[in-house]
Amino acid sequence: MKVYRQGDNFIAPKGSFFDGNVKISGNFIVASDTHFWGHLDVDGTLELGPRSTVGGDITCRNAVIGNQVRIKGLLSVAENVTVCDGAHIRSLHAGGDITLRQGVQVGDVSSNETIFVCGKIKSGKLTGRNVKVVGNGP
Repeated sequence: MKVYRQGDNFIAPKGSFFDGNVKISGNFIVASDTHFWGHLDVDGTLELGPRSTVGGDITCRNAVIGNQVRIKGLLSVAENVTVCDGAHIRSLHAGGDITLRQGVQVGDVSSNETIFVCGKIKSGKLTGRNVKVVGNGP
C-alpha cells in the first residue's frame, strides 16, 4: 500500500494492509482499520488508529494506541505511551509514562516512570517507578 508524506509525517490511508515489516523515518499517522502483518518500526511518534492490527513487534519514540487495536507482539516505546479503550497488547515497555484506559487487555507492563491505570483493565505484572489507579469502579 502507499504511504503519503507531509514533511516529517507519514500517513497510511484507512483500510490499508502492509505485508512484511515496515520502517518509517519520522512520525507515522495510521488511519483506522489498517493492518500490518510484520513488525512496525517508527523513528518518531506513532498514532495507531482504532481497530488496527499489528502482527509483530512495534518500536517507536512516543505512541498513542487507538481503541480496539490489537498488537500481537511487544510494544516498545522510548518515551510516553497512551493506550485507549479496549486495546489488546501482548506486552508493553516504555521509558516514560504509560497511560492505560478502560478495558485494555495487556500482558506484562514495565515503565521507567509512572503507569497510570484509568478504569478497569486486565494485565500481567505492572512494574514502574509509580503505579497510580484512577476510577476503578465496581
